[in-house]
Amino acid sequence: MSKSNRSFLMVSLVMVSFFVISFVTNILGPIMPTATTDLHLSLAQAGILPFAFFIAYIISIPAGYMLEKYGAKFVIILAFVIGTIGSLIFSIHPNYLTYLAGLFIVGACVAMLQTAFWPLLRTAGGEEHYSFNSVLTQIFFGAASFLSPLVYSYLVMNLPQNANANFFLLSMSKLVPASLSWVSIYWLNALVMIVMIIIIAFIKFPKIELTETERVEGFGTVLKLLENKVVILYFFGIFCYVGMEQGISVWMSKFLQDYHGFNANTTGAQAVALFWAMQSVGSLLGIVLLKLFDVKKILTVFLIAQLIALSLALFGAPQVSLVSFVVCGFLTSVMYGSVFSLGMNSLKSHHGSVSGIFCTGIIGGAIVPLLVGALGNMTSLRVGMCLVYITILFMLYISMTAKPFVNNKTIFDKN
Repeated sequence: MSKSNRSFLMVSLVMVSFFVISFVTNILGPIMPTATTDLHLSLAQAGILPFAFFIAYIISIPAGYMLEKYGAKFVIILAFVIGTIGSLIFSIHPNYLTYLAGLFIVGACVAMLQTAFWPLLRTAGGEEHYSFNSVLTQIFFGAASFLSPLVYSYLVMNLPQNANANFFLLSMSKLVPASLSWVSIYWLNALVMIVMIIIIAFIKFPKIELTETERVEGFGTVLKLLENKVVILYFFGIFCYVGMEQGISVWMSKFLQDYHGFNANTTGAQAVALFWAMQSVGSLLGIVLLKLFDVKKILTVFLIAQLIALSLALFGAPQVSLVSFVVCGFLTSVMYGSVFSLGMNSLKSHHGSVSGIFCTGIIGGAIVPLLVGALGNMTSLRVGMCLVYITILFMLYISMTAKPFVNNKTIFDKN
């Protein structure tokens, strides 16, 4: 096999794997209303579900050490094995405790995969194509986030009534309790991960040499960096971004059901799918905007628009609320990359360790939905979701005060 073919194969594998990662990660929002009802959960208990998944991102830094010591193929196969186990723990014996355990294990799988795939993408696709391929992964990520709620909707709407319609549904109907048809999505997750393990086992991986921006240094360096106010500021910036994204996407279907009477398994699931689809569309627009304007200005405009869209979603009429939640997905598109790049460009060294610290901020996806559920349990879900305003305002503070050493290059800049 030639080098170019081998690179194309590895890049394709990374894209497919990001599709799988997204499919697994962003299915919880559509499931939330049904899981809350079927497992007899309070809003606070339901809020622990995304917490269990995203808190597993604390292993991002240890996963970086494992990648350097054992290589990408070992880490990726181990991650998919762990993910399969997590999916099966809940699928075989579905209840609240096994759901929490399964989500944590699958979250660890996803954290390990993301740690391994970014350096692999650089090595396999070439540094000169890294930016393009990075954007391409977001398209695959968004496509899976759009598709997974639709697959979920198909399963829950067809399994109870049409178990004999085709071989796939017939097989699922034998595995899943009739009253818990939504559990079938986790059987599907397990099946997909097993297929990925088999495929990866037969592929020869290139040797990855981690760059300075990818290598995680000793824990002494990490602890020293945690004393840096800029590192802490942008850690919480990432924390707030993922918290906002998940705080909206996880609870929006439940909100639309409770306040406006929309069917969570159809309209709610479709709204979540469109939330992620619009994020991908926004990412393509973001690429153009970053060539025209300063990233700080773009981030500020999108965050102000997000405050308006979230307000319409929470307090508007039914159709206004439905559309506004989808618009929120579009507006998230430029935020993660903007906050992350501003943070990296605001520091002169130790970018590998800083990147690991920033990625650990993804645990915001665990904390914010949990707090939304807890506050919603004491008051109402609408009041609980108002916590998301805090995350937007914090990022707005960053966009207005950021002082990076390096600014994004636009077409108007002089050479």
